[in-house]
Amino acid sequence: MPYVLISTQTRLEVGPTIVGDEQSDPGLMTFLGAAKRNMLGNNFSEYFVNEAPRMVLNRLESCGYRVVAMTGVGQTLVWCLHKE
Repeated sequence: MPYVLISTQTRLEVGPTIVGDEQSDPGLMTFLGAAKRNMLGNNFSEYFVNEAPRMVLNRLESCGYRVVAMTGVGQTLVWCLHKE
């Protein structure tokens, strides 16, 4: 999986950071220390870490991912990363 999306809602400084969905690479989720959860009302699971996005971005860069794009959607920030 060469692409990864991560996001956070309003709590940019402290997290949590969403790092994947049900179909994410399990090895990468383990590397990030992510836990899987299903939020009430959602019919899907997501992986998250209790760290600020910059910590996650630093960890992903160390294994070869680079930020391709970043945007804000309402009170959510989203980063798209790619690994060559």
